[in-house]
Amino acid sequence: MTASAQTGGCQCGAVRFRVEGALGDASVCHCRMCQKASGNFYLPLVSVRDAVLTWTRGAPKRFRSSNHGYRGFCADCGTPLSYEAPDGVALTIAAFDDPASITPRIQWGIEAKLPYVDTIPGLPGEDTMADQDAASFLADLVSYQHPDHDTDEWPPEDRR
Repeated sequence: MTASAQTGGCQCGAVRFRVEGALGDASVCHCRMCQKASGNFYLPLVSVRDAVLTWTRGAPKRFRSSNHGYRGFCADCGTPLSYEAPDGVALTIAAFDDPASITPRIQWGIEAKLPYVDTIPGLPGEDTMADQDAASFLADLVSYQHPDHDTDEWPPEDRR
């Protein structure tokens, strides 16, 4: 899928990774385990089976979700990061710094697909600032989320 190096990590920046080489299959999994692990309708994952994965800052905490798999996540902020199975490791697509470059090609676990998921693209859409109830606090919102690129140090000294 993608042959160059890619980076990513969790929301708070405590865990960062680098993948060198071609990413494998990208998919969306609807199984109930993936729904619970991500707290979402489904979990987009990409295989790193044939690439070299290096945890460049920190390491994920692991939860044994079944007798065959582990889920990796940031112990500080809870961001889901990985799924480890006997056939290899997959990373959560949204944890990459450039998730738009990784396109899922198949859906798995469709027996557990929530009945309304396919109707979501047809819902009305609004810009974030269109929410009048939230506009007052969003106008001066300062994000403490790690940026979508590697940093030498995190968090910045002025936020410690």
